[in-house]
Amino acid sequence: MATFTRSDDLRRAEFRDTNLSNARFVGADLTDVVMRGVEVRRTEIDAPWLPDGENFLRVNGVDVIPFVEAELNRRFPGREDRRATDPAGLRAAWAALEGTWAATLERVAAMPAGTVDVSVAGEWSFAQTLRHLVMATDTWLGRAIRELEQPYHPLGLANSDAEEDGLDMSIFTTDIPSYDEVLETRAGRTAMVRDFLATVTPEDLAAARTNPWSPQHPETILSCLRVILEEEWEHHRYAVRDLDLIEARRDA
Repeated sequence: MATFTRSDDLRRAEFRDTNLSNARFVGADLTDVVMRGVEVRRTEIDAPWLPDGENFLRVNGVDVIPFVEAELNRRFPGREDRRATDPAGLRAAWAALEGTWAATLERVAAMPAGTVDVSVAGEWSFAQTLRHLVMATDTWLGRAIRELEQPYHPLGLANSDAEEDGLDMSIFTTDIPSYDEVLETRAGRTAMVRDFLATVTPEDLAAARTNPWSPQHPETILSCLRVILEEEWEHHRYAVRDLDLIEARRDA
């Protein structure tokens, strides 16, 4: 099986009458890709940045992004509030998100022991997803908004390319924490966001901040908070997707 990685540059490559069935693209940049006369039965696309900017995803000439967004908002009540622009809206958005996660945590607690550590198709397990959200909160609330020099909890879990983006990976533990430890740390980070939103003002939201991954791109406290909301909703979607698959396999 051929494997192409970040060091391979396939920009402007042309695949003509090529068999790509059962191929898997992970973290790949498919911006401006054009497909003509392709067979796409049972094809699955997961692209969390679909609504950004002037993006479109056309299938047979129809932009499907509005339909995808509407369906995701229907499936996950409160998701549409992630783009709130004022303190009251942000507080409501976070409250809805906390309620959604609480229901999912209850669902997981009722599933067989060990479910939280099951990985589906190489993706993060449920426990690992919660650990990553600890790291995401530390990045965008602690590092970006509060401008702390070292905001990271050692239990957090970073993306595999975070070191290339300048993150000191020695901060994080190489031990596997218990699920109870994960829940406790996650609850603490969730409360940090809630407490920050409780007192944030419109003037605070407009304050300039530095993007922790791309300093050349300006941010505001508002945009940082919206990144946190996006991270939360997207990873919740991933988690629910995998829990559904785990249950389906168990019941098969």
